[in-house]
Amino acid sequence: MKKTILAAVAIAAIATTASVAQDWSLNPTYGTHSLNAGFLPDPAELQITAGGSLNASSVGCAGSIANAPDARLMWGGGRMTIGANSNSDTTLVVNGPDGQWYCSDDVNGLNPALVFNQAGQYDVWVGVYSGSTAPATLYVTEY
Repeated sequence: MKKTILAAVAIAAIATTASVAQDWSLNPTYGTHSLNAGFLPDPAELQITAGGSLNASSVGCAGSIANAPDARLMWGGGRMTIGANSNSDTTLVVNGPDGQWYCSDDVNGLNPALVFNQAGQYDVWVGVYSGSTAPATLYVTEY
């Protein structure tokens, strides 16, 4: 009986955790954007509010993020950097075209950045390390 109850509690905990995970399939809060190599102006920038109520540790990253992606980037291919700038300590969580989760924290001072080379869909969350929200600029550059 005890083992049955413990198993039920464990299953409930796993189900609860899965329901609060970041959901790349949701519509992004700040839209879907398409870029190809040679885009202008470079960097392409998007003003957002970083952070949210979910702990990014569920995908192995730092900071608090929203459930839905902040932005979706359809990238045509070639080398590019996705990053964020803010007066707060921000983090970056990206679900790449390969389905893998990528994380960044404190690359440029307290700002995150990641370099990619693969064409496809990038779902991007900008987190706040302290667990609050903050104004931020999400950017993509080829430099």
